[in-house]
Amino acid sequence: MLSILLQAVAAEAATAKLGAAIGAGIAAIGAGIGIGKIGGSAMEAIGRQPEVSSDIRSNMIVAAALVEGVAFLAIIVAILALVM
Repeated sequence: MLSILLQAVAAEAATAKLGAAIGAGIAAIGAGIGIGKIGGSAMEAIGRQPEVSSDIRSNMIVAAALVEGVAFLAIIVAILALVM
């Protein structure tokens, strides 16, 4: 009976590690897509109105920083799930 319980716990730990690894990968992919969309939209806006390029660029940097912050948070949560 004890061996069955130990196998179940080991299987749950492996599943948690797999889930954490997939979660970290999805967070990194999501951040890449988000920053790509922000950059592309900013370049289109600068192309349409070059006179406000400094305002658009600063807003783009703030938005990209927010996306990276959320991605880092998701990756840290996934790493904590691996460790704990």
